[in-house]
Amino acid sequence: MRFTRFFPACYSGRWPHIHFEVYPDQASITSSTKAIATSRVALPEDICKAVYARPGYSASVTNLARVTLQSDNVFGDDVGASQLAVDTTTAPTGGGAPGGGGPGGTPPSGAPGA
Repeated sequence: MRFTRFFPACYSGRWPHIHFEVYPDQASITSSTKAIATSRVALPEDICKAVYARPGYSASVTNLARVTLQSDNVFGDDVGASQLAVDTTTAPTGGGAPGGGGPGGTPPSGAPGA
């Protein structure tokens, strides 16, 4: 399988977003246990709507219409403002994909191919 680009689907109750991990240095990126922070970036609504108009994202159109940054269970606290605040002095606590994602995981409902 080969990917040339990707864009996350919008699943029920969550604003479209991408997770990322922060590592103290390049040598540490080979072990998720060395991650010093894990967070997410909320994606712009206008871009989501443009992507979701393409084939394969029909469930995302419906899901996006039902969620806002304010109603999202993570971004809702501050409409996502603090999601990019990363303290790089934090001690490593290990990484890991949340339930339902990651290698071998099941894509959320609404994801293409789900």
